[in-house]
Amino acid sequence: MTELTDITQLLLSRIRDVADYPEPGVMFKDITPLLADPVAFAALTDAFAEVAERTGATKVVGLEARGFILGAPVAVRAGLGFVPVRKAGKLPGATLAQAYDLEYGSAEIEVHAEDLTADDRVLIVDDVLATGGTAEASIQLIHRAGAEVAGVAVLMELGFLDGRPRLEAALRGAPLEALLRI
Repeated sequence: MTELTDITQLLLSRIRDVADYPEPGVMFKDITPLLADPVAFAALTDAFAEVAERTGATKVVGLEARGFILGAPVAVRAGLGFVPVRKAGKLPGATLAQAYDLEYGSAEIEVHAEDLTADDRVLIVDDVLATGGTAEASIQLIHRAGAEVAGVAVLMELGFLDGRPRLEAALRGAPLEALLRI
């Protein structure tokens, strides 16, 4: 338990609060100081790589954009392939797309159709779980590609936005792991 407390304190100490960004009333959690600290970034990468190993993941999916920054080194550390899930229109070639609702409107994410197979167990990595819309859409996308979701790992869960209950049904028993709950 000491190890978890140590990493929790380290990560929390490297996340900066930015008031009223991107709009008044929002307290933005800036992870750039964490990324700039090689010890904290390595500890985060190691923690996520351990989740990948524990869940039996064969690939890591990173959600655009900060999920790319966090997920790619996790895949390298765990010896797994990395697959980016991008905003619609950013990937060349054949893609699978998944639309999802936002608070005001909708969005769409895509993955290369050939990057995931029925043999894959996928760990989804992102920085923040807020309302869960993007993560839920990525779970649906991975299932549509024929792969299995091994779990979701996030740096921070904003518990007051209730994303966890939304994801639990979509995860079909796979774990949702948040290193920090805010």
